[in-house]
Amino acid sequence: MASKDDDKTDRIKDSAQQIWLAGLGAFAKMQQEGSKAFEALVKDGIGVQKKTQQAAEETLAQAQARMAGFASEFGTKAAGGWGKLETIFEDRVARALEKLGMPSAQEVAALQARVEALEAQLKRKNATGAGRKTAARTPPEAAKPSRRHKPGSQA
Repeated sequence: MASKDDDKTDRIKDSAQQIWLAGLGAFAKMQQEGSKAFEALVKDGIGVQKKTQQAAEETLAQAQARMAGFASEFGTKAAGGWGKLETIFEDRVARALEKLGMPSAQEVAALQARVEALEAQLKRKNATGAGRKTAARTPPEAAKPSRRHKPGSQA
């Protein structure tokens, strides 16, 4: 039985020796080809990083486009809502002013145009009337203004 135990021990020693030698061989091979393997791993890592970065940029661009669309849509809806609110407010104010007897903007503009037309007509009359007075040579007493206070004037 001692020889069986010795055989097992020898086989275990041989296996351990072979494992040790395989490890040393792998270590030696890695020393020789280690820099090549390292460079290959770095190259592969750069490729993966570029792909990942490109995918992230595309996703970010899509998200930005969506957000811009949402913001534009929200702005349009908000502007439409404010426009409606403004119209309602203007209509209510106009009705209230009308009830108080205030003239509308159109009525004020029409009155302004009439006043401007009347002023222009007066200027033309005054210009033609002044020319007639100098030609007629009115006496000095008639040209003097009256000292009496006329009703409706502010003296």
